Amino acid sequence: SGDASSEGPSSRTYSQDPSAPATNEERSRWKGFCEIESEPAFFNVMLRDFGVEGVRVQEVVSLDPDMLAYLPRPVYGLIFLFKWREEDPDKQEPSCPEGIWFANQTVNNACASVALLNIVNNIPELKLGEHLEQFKEFTADFTPALRGDAIGNFEFVKTIHNSFARKMDMLNADLQLKNDAAARKKSKAKDSDEDDAGFHFIAFIPVQDKVWKLDGLERQPQNLGPIADDDWVLQVAPEIETRMAQYEDGQIEFAILSLVKEPLIKLVAVLAENVKSITSIHRHLLQIQSDRGEPQPDSLDGKELVQQDLLLGPSEQYRLSQEAIDQAVLSPENEQQLKSDDLVAMSAVMQQLSTAQTSIRASIRDEISAIQADDDRAASRRNDRGLLAKGLLQVLERMGRLSIFMESACCS
Repeated sequence: SGDASSEGPSSRTYSQDPSAPATNEERSRWKGFCEIESEPAFFNVMLRDFGVEGVRVQEVVSLDPDMLAYLPRPVYGLIFLFKWREEDPDKQEPSCPEGIWFANQTVNNACASVALLNIVNNIPELKLGEHLEQFKEFTADFTPALRGDAIGNFEFVKTIHNSFARKMDMLNADLQLKNDAAARKKSKAKDSDEDDAGFHFIAFIPVQDKVWKLDGLERQPQNLGPIADDDWVLQVAPEIETRMAQYEDGQIEFAILSLVKEPLIKLVAVLAENVKSITSIHRHLLQIQSDRGEPQPDSLDGKELVQQDLLLGPSEQYRLSQEAIDQAVLSPENEQQLKSDDLVAMSAVMQQLSTAQTSIRASIRDEISAIQADDDRAASRRNDRGLLAKGLLQVLERMGRLSIFMESACCS
């Protein structure tokens, strides 16, 4: 996503060895933005570092309606990576509509952060974190171009974005800027060359009962029409497919990401309701037994609940707080059990709740593992292995195999 109107600074200061890992000081001094791949893990870690809560980025593997149905709901936005082509400017709004936060991309390679901000700043229910909340309020009356400039100068965002910058990424970005500047000097009116077009992220969002395309390289948002059905994602799919069809088969690669409500939130809420149901019904069972003066069946013994390894209260492991349990609302069916005196029926419901909890807890563990996997993948990407690569190439050269390796790499 190297297309942007700003050339950025022309001078950089690096350590003498270009293969040496970039230092935090070099990243801080560097005024550019690095390219970031369309990897959901990187976007998830960026959003968490931004301070955004309650959202998760997932890959969209197909635009087939049956496959889209598997996306967790609600879907807050879509991000589409493609080789950029300018669309008809007449399709854009004459100005940024009231109630839509939209920023242009005015700095090279910043489109990942721009696309994320163009989505999360249009989701009222999201907690953006202190820094983004203040930034959104500060830029509320800005034009899209001024918002883009503000992003380029927002050290908080730039630092997180460039935490993925390796020394070679920074050097390549600087070289690209230098080459672009030289090309513009040679041609007063440079025609757009599709072969030189960069990959670029754009966003699609539902706002104010309409579907919008937010492309930071376009001056204004594009209204794709009112939301025809409850599922706006199905409405956007043909728009993306039309874009993809403009390129020859095998000529280009695309990526589609979705920003959805964090599945862990719903799972923890379901677990809270489950725990509250189990403990409430169990207390009701014991009260009935006490009132009747009857011996308590083994199946209703509190010890059995512990033996079944049931969760009966808050748990750090499962992100479950006492507040969440207290605020949980029992289902009508479970509420009805609290008015019943049918011990057999209640015992059966307890068994169903126990089985359900096992499944819920497994799903929560899977989600937590996925979050950890994102952190691990991002940490690996942030690890600058320039010196290791240099060392391996030197070994190959001493072994007389470097040319063979290079030929193999070029042909693969």
